[in-house]
Amino acid sequence: MTIDQTALDQIFLNARTANGFLDKPVPVALLRQAYDLAKMCPTSMNTQPTRYLFLVSPESRQRLKPALSPGNVDKTLAAPVTVIVATDMRFHEHMPQVWHGEGAQAMFEDNPAMASATAIRNGTLGGAYFILAARAVGLDCGPMSGFDIAKVNAEFFPDGRLQANFLINLGYADHSKEFKRNPRLSFEQAAQVL
Repeated sequence: MTIDQTALDQIFLNARTANGFLDKPVPVALLRQAYDLAKMCPTSMNTQPTRYLFLVSPESRQRLKPALSPGNVDKTLAAPVTVIVATDMRFHEHMPQVWHGEGAQAMFEDNPAMASATAIRNGTLGGAYFILAARAVGLDCGPMSGFDIAKVNAEFFPDGRLQANFLINLGYADHSKEFKRNPRLSFEQAAQVL
C-alpha cells in the first residue's frame, strides 16, 4: 500500500530545507508526536541510540551560539526550536529493555568498536527519521552540520555519554527565505542494479 500523494508531497516532494522561520511557537506536544513516530522506525537490533535535546528557550540557543558557524547563527537564534541530535554511546545499557534476546548488552560492552559503529550509524538514522516525522506532523526542518561538535559536547554533554551528531532548526518555514531547490542525482547516477 502506498501513502497518498498529499503525504508524499508533504514529507518528500514539496518539503524544503527551511532557512528561516515564522515567529510561531512549536508546542512540546508536537515535538513528542514527531518523536513517537520516529522511534517506530528500524535501527539494528532495535538499538535506538539517537537522543534529542530540544532547545526551545532563547537562553538555551544562546548557549549554542558560540559553536555555530557564522552562516547558521541568525537563523538558529530565530528558530522556534533547535534540536541537537545526539548519539548515546552507552545505548547498550538499554538493550535488556529494547531487544528480545539475552546477551545483547554484554555483546556490545565486550566489543567497543562494534558498539561505537552501531551507535554512530543508527544514531544518524534516528535523526533522519526524526526529520521525516517532523515533516509528517507539519513542521519544517533546517538540518545543519555547520557547528563545532566539540564545543556543543562540552556545553551540553560534558560527561561524554552523548555525542552531538547534527542540528535541526524546527518550526514553520518563512518561504521567502528558501533557496532555490538544487538538482538531485538521477537514479542512474546514484544507483546500480546487479
